[in-house]
Amino acid sequence: MSTAFLTESRCISLRRTITMAHQIYTHEKSRELFAKAAAVIPSGVYGHLGPAEGCFIPVEAFPLFGDRAKGSYFWDVDGNRYIDYMCAYGPNILGYGDPDVDEAAAKQREKGDCTTSPSPVMIDFADLLVDTVKCADWAFFAKNGNDVTSTAVMCARAYTHRKKIIFFRGYYHGVSPWCQKIDYSGIIEEDVMHNIYLDWNDIDGVREAFEKYKGEIAAVISQPYMHGNFFDNIMPADGFWQEVRRLCTENGTVLIVDDVRAGWRIDLRGSDNYFGFEADLICFCKAIANGYNVSALCGKDFLKNTMSGMSVTGSYWLSAVPFAAGIACIEKMKRLNLPKLLNEKGKKLTDGLVATAKKHGYDLHASGAPALFYLRIADDPSLTLHQRWIAECVKRGVFFTNHHNHFMSYTITDDDIAETIQIADEAFAAL
Repeated sequence: MSTAFLTESRCISLRRTITMAHQIYTHEKSRELFAKAAAVIPSGVYGHLGPAEGCFIPVEAFPLFGDRAKGSYFWDVDGNRYIDYMCAYGPNILGYGDPDVDEAAAKQREKGDCTTSPSPVMIDFADLLVDTVKCADWAFFAKNGNDVTSTAVMCARAYTHRKKIIFFRGYYHGVSPWCQKIDYSGIIEEDVMHNIYLDWNDIDGVREAFEKYKGEIAAVISQPYMHGNFFDNIMPADGFWQEVRRLCTENGTVLIVDDVRAGWRIDLRGSDNYFGFEADLICFCKAIANGYNVSALCGKDFLKNTMSGMSVTGSYWLSAVPFAAGIACIEKMKRLNLPKLLNEKGKKLTDGLVATAKKHGYDLHASGAPALFYLRIADDPSLTLHQRWIAECVKRGVFFTNHHNHFMSYTITDDDIAETIQIADEAFAAL
């Protein structure tokens, strides 16, 4: 048999492998575990990781429990492998089990983690954040995004001796009562009575609010761009942030940027820097330490004394291991110029998905920053069609959710992107 024939045969075999339809996953073990969980845990799996939140519709298409993860993949308890575009809802920016971050964390763990006195690594982490984040003169640490957004609002109220807070509709800033809605279970009128709700990019509305509530507004809090759920993400209009910044300065109001979701993915100096302004307070969590449990509130010098006088703390807030992980994560992101890489990967993926949808006659919208893109099939306002397509992708090994941002990680490869587009193609064909 000739070498040429063997080579040709291998090529044909490879082509067949590449174009072969992916198997449909099942989740028997996940269902068994969920039944056990529901008996002892409210909702079984609560919050945005559980089926009650609505990210997993239809529920039967999604795994509910994972077994292990590495790089750009995780495996569920049934042994199914997924190319993961959620990154644990954002934290794993370098991929699961990054060796540099994990090594730094392990070395610190040998020395100590949650101890009676904090480790000096806390200072090193704060120094790095002040060095890195453009608006930061200091850093304060906690454990999740809600901790630091709540602390930021408390700080603004303490500094200004005012009560009212401006929000932009479509926001999400955590789960404390002050940032939930009046129709949410357990929320009472007093929790939200000082909230002012405006439309995103409505600068005239911002001006009117400052005029109507002159001398009463403690803070404006906002994501750097509108990356809410159930609708296309919206970038700030030209000059929007600069005018908000001017109005806050003019009225003695604290400007808070919630960079919990977008932070580190579009600009290592902070998303405010990317959009050409400076926040007074900026909130980080998620990708700051590649999955290790830490959040940070950074702020301007004029708020430092106010922050020093506040009573905010937690038993685990000064744990050393996440600080060491955060240092390793940020230093690696700097070496890689990671936002540039993630946005290039995200653009390649979303362009491919949009083109694949068009081939099947569907109008797929990809919005927001490519590093944390939002997907929506625009042909059906009910989102039923979109949910079905997402489910078909998940059943074949690409983990998307149906109404949340998706996140790129450093470990997503060109092969991962190619396989994702192939699975998307199969999913559109299955609709």
